[in-house]
Amino acid sequence: MTMMQKFLGATAALALSAGAALAEPALIFDLGGKFDKSFNEAAFNGAKRWADETGNSFREIELQSEAQREQALRRFAESGANPIVMAGFAFADALGQVAADYPDTAFTIIDMVVDAPNVRSVVFNEHEGSYLVGMMAAKASESGTVGFIGGMDIPLIRKFACGYAQGVMAVNPDATVIANMTGTTPAAWNDPVKGSELTKAQISQGADVVYAAAGGTGVGVLQTAADEDILSIGVDSNQNYLHSGKVLTSMMKRVDNAVYQAFTDGPGMETGFNVMGLANGGVGYALDEHNEALVSAEMKTAVDEASAAIASGDLAVHDYMSDDSCPALSF
Repeated sequence: MTMMQKFLGATAALALSAGAALAEPALIFDLGGKFDKSFNEAAFNGAKRWADETGNSFREIELQSEAQREQALRRFAESGANPIVMAGFAFADALGQVAADYPDTAFTIIDMVVDAPNVRSVVFNEHEGSYLVGMMAAKASESGTVGFIGGMDIPLIRKFACGYAQGVMAVNPDATVIANMTGTTPAAWNDPVKGSELTKAQISQGADVVYAAAGGTGVGVLQTAADEDILSIGVDSNQNYLHSGKVLTSMMKRVDNAVYQAFTDGPGMETGFNVMGLANGGVGYALDEHNEALVSAEMKTAVDEASAAIASGDLAVHDYMSDDSCPALSF
């Protein structure tokens, strides 16, 4: 090999290693936008935490339509982004089409399982965290009637509702749980006006605590609950601050941790099926200066004891996704 060939070979190797070093992770938000104060924003917060800690940057895109899912995945993969994280179950079909075409790219999908060797699938035990906030709702309610407002009517959101109802009934078997879904299309995640209307309807039926699991639609639920002087429960991100003293708690779904971990693990991440629940800090409830006056010592003790029992396996919360049934609520 001549000196020139050695030089060219070394230069090529250096270029390849530099290209690998420059690979940036990417995050694709679901419909509703990254500042929805809920699910997407939790994903953004995880990415931002990673960027702040490492000094590195990441790419991102906010979808405007369903048709953009596969297009965004392919664009990022073609440009060398690695890993690529998707916030939302609705990316499953697109990822199923794309993953095999980019075997050297690591993908992480949140809230759905895609079986491919280069995909990490992260799902949450939302029913466990919802059980805890259901207990809190029942303890805080004076009327014995509480509400649940979901976004799109899909099994995942019924999973939230079912866990919530079980927690309510564990505290007060005579309680009434009113459950409404916002719609049957993705627009249901970003309709605060409809969220407000549903909240008023539930209040008219006696609800004095309402839990929203509806993405951006939940902003309307929390606003109306505060305006009508009842309590609300936030979801995904800590939403207690939105209406300080009026949000009983928020069911924390640590999407931020899932994104942060994927970015930290990088292209060489361990792929496969990941479950985040009470046992590993994947879900929980929020307690801070905005709601501490609403959460009594007795309430906190009871909920923390239930949390420990669920985490250890001593208390089982029925998962709607297991058999499409809910012992505590009819849909």
